[in-house]
Amino acid sequence: MSTPRRVLRAGLAALAVVYLAVAGYHLVKPLPEGLAAASPALPAGDVAFLADSSYTDAQGNSVIEQQIFDAAFAMIRQARRLIVLDMFLFNDFAGNAGDGHRSLSGELTGHLLAQRRRHPDLQIVVITDPINTFYASLRPAHLQALEQAGIDIVVTDLDPLRDSNPAWSGLWRLCCRWLGKAAGAGWLPQPLGEGRATLRSYLRLLNFKANHRKVLVADAEDDWAGLVTSANPHDASSRHGNVALRFTGPAALALLDTERAVTRMSGAQDVLAATGARAASSSAVAAPAHGATAEKGAATLRILTERRILEAALALIGTSVPGDRLQLAMFYFSHRGLLRELLAAHERGVEIQVLLDPNRDAFGREKNGIPNRQVGMELHRAGISVRWCNTRGEQCHSKFLLRQSGDEADLLLGSANYTRRNLENFNLETNVHLHGPLMLPALRDASAYFSMRWANESERTYSLAFSSYADDSRLRHWRYRLMEATGLSSF
Repeated sequence: MSTPRRVLRAGLAALAVVYLAVAGYHLVKPLPEGLAAASPALPAGDVAFLADSSYTDAQGNSVIEQQIFDAAFAMIRQARRLIVLDMFLFNDFAGNAGDGHRSLSGELTGHLLAQRRRHPDLQIVVITDPINTFYASLRPAHLQALEQAGIDIVVTDLDPLRDSNPAWSGLWRLCCRWLGKAAGAGWLPQPLGEGRATLRSYLRLLNFKANHRKVLVADAEDDWAGLVTSANPHDASSRHGNVALRFTGPAALALLDTERAVTRMSGAQDVLAATGARAASSSAVAAPAHGATAEKGAATLRILTERRILEAALALIGTSVPGDRLQLAMFYFSHRGLLRELLAAHERGVEIQVLLDPNRDAFGREKNGIPNRQVGMELHRAGISVRWCNTRGEQCHSKFLLRQSGDEADLLLGSANYTRRNLENFNLETNVHLHGPLMLPALRDASAYFSMRWANESERTYSLAFSSYADDSRLRHWRYRLMEATGLSSF
């Protein structure tokens, strides 16, 4: 073999080693401080279950009912000292999803600006994912308006997170991370409306990672209020079905602590360090935030982020016993560990009901049903009851697990889909775990929410039989398994 060829082969081998080392390290590297957090069980103050719903009435008309952002806007109007908002999708993009959308991004922007004008000393921090600027290609008008009003905008720096798609991200970190131009200097079409995107933005998109949280914290007179939800202030998502918990007390300050981790990671640690300390010092409930414990038998809340959500879900399913009931409503379900736990619970005699989005609709585009139809088939073949949301352009976007055990119940909900990317320390996620007596209004309402959708009560069609979207394709099953295992997917 000639010397040039040996040199080339040696060079390629060295490059492959470097690539594999970079990809491997960023797949398992230490997480930034404060991520994968779990608060202690804190008193559940004034907790309420909220839902946005879509269904077909007896006359065949599509009906939308919404509670979540109306509650969020009420929290904003009540604030005087501090508002912290962390939302994944915060833009007015509607795509080809048709008419009838609510301008949630505009309404949220308007409420924040109005409250800032009414109370000039009010500190407002808006944290969001870089998808809303299409990875620095755009400067959205609503974010500019908020910034001009003195509101702190923190666009999350995703680079410190682990890489869920190492096949691409290893190469991106070596060759492409530093490419690009300033906002507005792109030449490629961009998917969020008007304007142009840079090549760098598309290359960043392929990393498939996100700050996927949906969180609001605000002061409320002499207390603190928190909201954890699956809903985005995104116009094209405004018809989706979603769930939320709103609560007050020390759990809201524990929620605020988890947001400090995001600002630190994004190089904006001073934003929440200063405003949070100032606001907390003026609160009558600030002192017991980390030491408060619930009375025995009382309802409790835990704030969970990233992989701690997976641990809680595995525990709720894994400790269920015959006589318990598990009810799951999920937009994306692909996580193999959770699937195995459900199958094992079913074998133990636990009653299980699973309501899944058919993964058909995505803002005017039709999808192929991966991964829910494949997981649904596995559950169905094992004898677990599975039904599909009756979507008509919108998505069944809830992330909801309810366990009823005797006269007690546990509710786990928030931003996290049950997928590798959402639960294995790749995305930023926030869920809340509520435990208490089944007759607690929030738990009773959550149980009624699921039961109505499962049984199509009150002549409303929320869900369809499993046969409506059953898919036994082995090709699509193994395609789902490959996508889940490698991270080469958008779920």
